[in-house]
Amino acid sequence: MNKTLDGQTVVVFGGSSGIGEATAAAARDEGARVVITGRNEVRLAVARDRLGPVEAVPVDATRREAVDAFFSGLGALDHLVVALGSSAGAGEFRTLPLEDLRAGLESKLLAHLQVAQVALPYLRRDGSITFISAISARATLPGTTGLAALNAGLEAAARVLALELAPLRVNAVSPGVIDTPWWDALPPDFKQGYFAQAQATLPVRRVGRPEDVGALIAFLMRDTFLTGSVYEVDGGQRLVAS
Repeated sequence: MNKTLDGQTVVVFGGSSGIGEATAAAARDEGARVVITGRNEVRLAVARDRLGPVEAVPVDATRREAVDAFFSGLGALDHLVVALGSSAGAGEFRTLPLEDLRAGLESKLLAHLQVAQVALPYLRRDGSITFISAISARATLPGTTGLAALNAGLEAAARVLALELAPLRVNAVSPGVIDTPWWDALPPDFKQGYFAQAQATLPVRRVGRPEDVGALIAFLMRDTFLTGSVYEVDGGQRLVAS
């Protein structure tokens, strides 16, 4: 196998499950040194055991001092992936507690940007940053006003940063319906029904897997001519739903 990331250091914030873990696995398979982070030490240790030869460091991405300490202890890196998921801010706008939206701002948008800012002195000049947003940024789904605002802000920031930080490359990946632990916070009946609907209506006729997204992120790390774009991994959802 051509290990195109061989010898490079890849850091995945939010690497203890779902898309972050799948990205770590893809980079590992290409020969990279992979470091994953997460807030939950137990989940992080379990993910490290599943992944095998990766490093795992507990870090709360919302705490600046914790992020500072992580990067100062790590040293130089080639690629940063920020895959911090949050459901805070979801719900019908009429009754949405703005404190929930504020929590989403802290745990999603600001956390992504904080991690990226702190990482800059350590990143390879022509390396990459990849943010994980969500299709809610462009879909018009009732009950997702807060999520749409947070993810759209992240995608807009990625485009600007691609110019401001050049030649460092900055992209965003926008997943659609992907079977990750994010959905486990919802009632099981709702999740099952939503997945069944997605499987029936998506052009690919299946729900996405974390590996579908991880493979794309690994590609974005490899391809040095891609920057300033948002890449949709949605199985064609944008074609069949508003």
